[in-house]
Amino acid sequence: MIKKLVSLMAVGLFTLNLPLFAHAERLDDIVRVEMIDGGMTPHGTYMAALKMTLADGWKTYWRAPGDAGIPPTFSWRGSRNIGAMSISWPVPEVFYQNGMRSIGYERQLVLPLEITPADPSRPVRLKGEMAFGICEDVCIPGSARFGHLVDPAADRHPAIVAALAAQPFSASEAGVRSAICHIRPTQSGLQIEAHVEMPPAGSVEAAVIEPGNPEIWASEPKVTRRGDTLIASSDLVHVAKGAYALNRSNVRITVLGDRHTVDIQGCAAG
Repeated sequence: MIKKLVSLMAVGLFTLNLPLFAHAERLDDIVRVEMIDGGMTPHGTYMAALKMTLADGWKTYWRAPGDAGIPPTFSWRGSRNIGAMSISWPVPEVFYQNGMRSIGYERQLVLPLEITPADPSRPVRLKGEMAFGICEDVCIPGSARFGHLVDPAADRHPAIVAALAAQPFSASEAGVRSAICHIRPTQSGLQIEAHVEMPPAGSVEAAVIEPGNPEIWASEPKVTRRGDTLIASSDLVHVAKGAYALNRSNVRITVLGDRHTVDIQGCAAG
């Protein structure tokens, strides 16, 4: 059984759904989801953002949340006049609880959306659903259905500006000189070992390897360093348990340090 909260906000209509076992808390005391506008960019695209506000002690998750997290997913069915859309993920935090790692956000997540209209002369409407997980001592899956007419005349929104400023460094900005992926077969799939030549991102570094295929699961990487080379090793398993090919150009490596975070797109064969 699902418990529902429907609220009409100035920025859009949202329906939040959470399981009944969350009844000890009022739903709007746990999470509030809203759509905010950021106006038009100089190159003719529109800025908007999904904003999640969480109660103290609660967190939500990054696009690759780790074994202990629930990844967010999006459906834009019902949207109108969308030619293209890109999502910008701010730098997340790394959490450790009960010996498990998760990656996400505390208190607030602002997820900027840059929208290219299919027809610049017509309005843009965002309609769909965001599924997400929120956690305190237990994790709760939830969803938010939304409908929002984008306002191209809106001013730049400070929360969107701040979220865009909180993006990871690119490979070039972080001084990455090379990224090489060694692949070998295992009994259950493949093992990938990424050798990234780059200056340290801090005294403590963690890594995430995204295979670029939603049907391939990647384990939490083991991370070591040999001088200027960070080595991250992860096991890859296809959901169908059969043979598969890995496209190295689609592999995404994120290095999370206590000084900065680095987003590396693709790696070479090694």
